[in-house]
Amino acid sequence: MSVTVRVPAKINLHLGVGAPREDGFHPLMTVFHAIDLVDEVTVSDAGEWSVTLTGHGVDVSDVPADDTNLAVRAGVLLTAHHEIGRSARIEIRKGIPVAGGMAGGSADAAATLVALDRLWGLASGDAALFGIAGDLGSDVPFGLVGRNALGTGRGEQVEQLPGVEVTRWWVVVPDPGQGLSTPSVYRRHDELRPDAPATPPAPHRLVAFLGDPAETLAPLLHNDLQAAALDLRPGLADLLAAGEAAGALRGLVSGSGPTCVFLCADEAGAHRVADDLRSRQPLALVASGPVPGALGR
Repeated sequence: MSVTVRVPAKINLHLGVGAPREDGFHPLMTVFHAIDLVDEVTVSDAGEWSVTLTGHGVDVSDVPADDTNLAVRAGVLLTAHHEIGRSARIEIRKGIPVAGGMAGGSADAAATLVALDRLWGLASGDAALFGIAGDLGSDVPFGLVGRNALGTGRGEQVEQLPGVEVTRWWVVVPDPGQGLSTPSVYRRHDELRPDAPATPPAPHRLVAFLGDPAETLAPLLHNDLQAAALDLRPGLADLLAAGEAAGALRGLVSGSGPTCVFLCADEAGAHRVADDLRSRQPLALVASGPVPGALGR
């Protein structure tokens, strides 16, 4: 018997970053948005923990296939929570770009929690799943809910934003190639923004317009980490300019990068931008959202 759960990539429509806290984490104020680039996680009973990975249009050679993989850690924490001595084989079919600021590893962890909970009939409940997810990493709780959500704390406190799913947005996601270290991006941000506030301001205007067309949303997109990502990878500025020159309404670094996302007016426009970017990038994917997270609600 096995259980398969699909889980989406995330982009940040808004990412505000505050000054580092005493524990080293940065307070965030972010609007998460789930798009239909997905990973599929299949779990089945096994005598010991294992993980296998296959790429669906993405390179998985840098993803760990041992117990350091976040999906395995999710399973171990779930069994510890329930005080059961079980293990599983975890098969991950990846369609989310790796090390690109789209929370693919966090998404896999969220999907693993849900899949194992169903496989073993644990009935953990939302509170337990979100608690474990928050312990695993800042982006894991959003992987459970998907759609549009406000993230606070270090990003692990998520509040789904209701009533805005009627609008579907189209984006283009070029493959950035080599990844960027998230800690390095945050360190560079701290150097560039020594005056960052203790608590970043809330994105009230963006949230108010989430149900509007892409043309209204585009000028409100924001990422405090973009300057640091561009400083560490200057070529990303050329990519952003190329996407907007090709017709995208707005280009933005996703999370800590290096993946960039381009918001387009409609599906046809997204395909035109993707075709143009493929002349300079090995891959440019077309996606849309919002879509549900691992819980499927």
